[in-house]
Amino acid sequence: MLVRDRLFIGGEWVTPCGQGTLEVVNSATEEVMGTVPEGTPEDAERAILAARAAFDSWSQTPAEERAALLERISRGLNERQSEIAALVAQEVGMPFVLSNVIQVGLPAVTFMSMAEEIRQLPAEETLASSLLLREPVGVVAAITPWNYPLHQIAAKVAPALAAGCTVVLKPSEVAPLNAFVLAEIIEAAGAPAGVFNLVTGTGPVVGEVLAAHPEVDMVSFTGSTAAGKRVSELAARTVKRVALELGGKSPYLILDDADLSGEALVQAVMNGIQGCYLNSGQTCSALTRMLVPRSRLPEVEAVAQAVVSQVKVGSPFDAATTLGPLVSDVQRERVRGHIRQGVAEGARLIAGGAESPEGLERGYYVQPTIFSDVTPEMTIAREEIFGPVLVIQPYEDEEDAVRIANATHYGLAGGVWSSDRERAVRVARRLRTGQVSINGGAFNPVAPFGGYKQSGNGREFGRLGLEEFMEVKALQF
Repeated sequence: MLVRDRLFIGGEWVTPCGQGTLEVVNSATEEVMGTVPEGTPEDAERAILAARAAFDSWSQTPAEERAALLERISRGLNERQSEIAALVAQEVGMPFVLSNVIQVGLPAVTFMSMAEEIRQLPAEETLASSLLLREPVGVVAAITPWNYPLHQIAAKVAPALAAGCTVVLKPSEVAPLNAFVLAEIIEAAGAPAGVFNLVTGTGPVVGEVLAAHPEVDMVSFTGSTAAGKRVSELAARTVKRVALELGGKSPYLILDDADLSGEALVQAVMNGIQGCYLNSGQTCSALTRMLVPRSRLPEVEAVAQAVVSQVKVGSPFDAATTLGPLVSDVQRERVRGHIRQGVAEGARLIAGGAESPEGLERGYYVQPTIFSDVTPEMTIAREEIFGPVLVIQPYEDEEDAVRIANATHYGLAGGVWSSDRERAVRVARRLRTGQVSINGGAFNPVAPFGGYKQSGNGREFGRLGLEEFMEVKALQF
């Protein structure tokens, strides 16, 4: 049992204003693994004022000094990598081997890369008769999700600190324990008091105070589209900057010129399934819609069934596990509800189902599931499920494929598989999404990440992610 009973505010571990606690549940055992403070509006207010008091000094520190702090934080994450990976594996359910690389490895890379970005970004430049200055936006409220908890914290905290902003972090109450380790690392790295503050609590209480507070200059939020709309409404009252990374229903197009024979077909389908099932499908950019030529549908279905039959569902700490549990009972029931609705609406279930995986009645497990003959109007083709559920949608030709791919109010990610790279790029240009993977192209931790349409606004990572936390001032001569 991990008991965290203090908040990190103004450079100190302080007693919360309230007496409430929030339980953190192990997703594989359904047992309480820890508790954190249930922060109050007063706690949020204290943290905001601490960040405001620290801003003037921190914003004036040299870029090299800020970069050095980020590098020390990155090294601290590496030193405690196994500890954090185990925490996240229990909180979220990602297999430990993947958690070690993704849930901790990527955040360490992000802090280090932002150190390099701030060193390279010109603080000022000349434009005709004007001098353009880049300055930190101010106090930043970072509100983060549970699916990639530390990764999403790093995506906001690292560029904000690099830019010279001060931060109040509210992590998801579902998976908050890793944030306390980060706070310890930031403290040990020598961050000045008030530059980074941690307040745990619920969105309707702490999150809403942060979004609406007049002393907060920017809100960076990752979560559901519905919650993002609420954050935007609250932030609009003070016309503060808002960056949103929200939901997705990302398409994966296997083009009709792709080599769909033997191992090539297996590779194409396996890439799509892996892009859907990563982190048990609890990924906003998951490739949850596989679009295939109608003439090849039976072959794709057969290969998909064979691939899914090899997926090992089980404990995150079993080395053989490739698919862990979902994060909570609420999430499990939500996913099961979508599976049942898919059946009710006439989609053809070719793998998995709503029942618990055999032998895994305890823990928030869901079978890896595939539907085929899914049409664009079906609920499972339109709504983000956030679980290991893949829908296969047949198309007639390239125009039909692009139309189906874009027939969504989301636009976060996508994938294209083709034997012709130039054609794949041409099709990718037509997809209304923030990122597109070509023939299984890997995630780039310094490329901009963010969405079109209701998948959000703004970008994270790399230079564009850093510039989100900056204002531009023009001096005229």
